[in-house]
Amino acid sequence: MPATALRGAAPMDACNMNDPDDSSNAVVRPPVALALALVAGLAAQWLYPLPFVPALVPAGWVGGAIFALGFALAAWAFAMLQRAGTRVETVQPTTAIVTDGPYRHTRNPIYVAMLLGLIGLAIGFDGLWIAIASIPFYLVIRYGVVAREEAYLERKFGDVYRSYKSRVGRWI
Repeated sequence: MPATALRGAAPMDACNMNDPDDSSNAVVRPPVALALALVAGLAAQWLYPLPFVPALVPAGWVGGAIFALGFALAAWAFAMLQRAGTRVETVQPTTAIVTDGPYRHTRNPIYVAMLLGLIGLAIGFDGLWIAIASIPFYLVIRYGVVAREEAYLERKFGDVYRSYKSRVGRWI
């Protein structure tokens, strides 16, 4: 077993990858929520522009840097999941609790990365509406995805997940 993954009550070979009950049953797929937030923010910004970045701030550079940070965090988190042999998709069974890489600091680095990406785009496009759209995005992810994922992981991995959850914060 790699040092990056902890296996609990349901080891990978015991998981049925076709079992529809072996997933978090999130209310929406996170990339869809991200795309909807971005499209809504861009549309609102196009209809009623609300710039918010001070003129002295190089919005494109700052926003691009924040977006790149989010992208790098997501890539790192994806790589750690792949290395541990578990799935990223919320509709697929989780086969391991990953505790290495960014998962040492946050239980949800991919969602943190998505939020950073939205904020980076809001700054880069100087669009307050995109920043505002990050609020409902966060709420959907927090209550419609993460809450369900946490309950699923507790059911599936029991004390292994509860121990990890007690050591590592949900966000940062």
